[in-house]
Amino acid sequence: MRWPSNAFEKPPMKVSLIQMNSGSDKAANLASAKQLIERAIELERPDWIALPEVFDFMGGTRDEKMAAAETLPDGPAYRLMQDLARTHGVFIHAGSILEKIPGEPRLGNTSVAFDRTGREVARYRKIHMFDITTPDGKDYKESAAIKPGEHIVTYDCEGVRIGCAICYDLRFPALFQALMDRGAQMIVLPAAFTLQTGKDHWEVLCRARAIETETYFCAPGQTGTFKQNGETRATYGHSLVVDPWGHVVARASDGVGIVSARIEPDLVRRVREMIPVAQHKVPLA
Repeated sequence: MRWPSNAFEKPPMKVSLIQMNSGSDKAANLASAKQLIERAIELERPDWIALPEVFDFMGGTRDEKMAAAETLPDGPAYRLMQDLARTHGVFIHAGSILEKIPGEPRLGNTSVAFDRTGREVARYRKIHMFDITTPDGKDYKESAAIKPGEHIVTYDCEGVRIGCAICYDLRFPALFQALMDRGAQMIVLPAAFTLQTGKDHWEVLCRARAIETETYFCAPGQTGTFKQNGETRATYGHSLVVDPWGHVVARASDGVGIVSARIEPDLVRRVREMIPVAQHKVPLA
């Protein structure tokens, strides 16, 4: 669809999504994240960058996860993202980091966002736990190691209200309606979607959430294989940006890399004026 232009529209915001293949070597993961962020800055000049879910440490054993986790606001992953945001003057949405929670035996799966000065502007803990058996028979029990979050989180990025979610949250529309109700114009979903579920559900769910909320939907993902308790598992990748009309406007290829797009806040406004779903909502008993 072609949209009418307006000379007084806000300028677009450029975003870059980082697609990674993280594993259980934390130092290597952070080095890769730094290299990819700096490459995105050099080539794309984005205003805002997002990393995938658990970019700092993926797989391993429960004990290895516990050892790799950080007490925020501290730790090598947190400090690296903060320093990169400050040094390069860019917003960084640090996918998610394994977070130690004082007094809690389980960890947080936690997104942290930094502004151009390196100031933390948001922290979101994944709410919905991935406790399923995939079609190939592999069991996933995220709640055994991760404590669910409880709070809905948004933050401002220079006039664009951004809503936070992580991976399995994608399957729960009520969260995204709540983010829309809180003014989100763009939603970010760092993910490590399994290959088994991703090949059938990833794109259709991302597009559905964008259409339902009339927001931009930015979903940076993990790609490739990793080892979990000695077992090889595969993630789907295909990081993408969906516009408020439900069109995929940018998509990563297979493998590690970067994908970029422009976010136009006025397109959100025009779509919402055309189909004002927020005004048409009917309270249901």
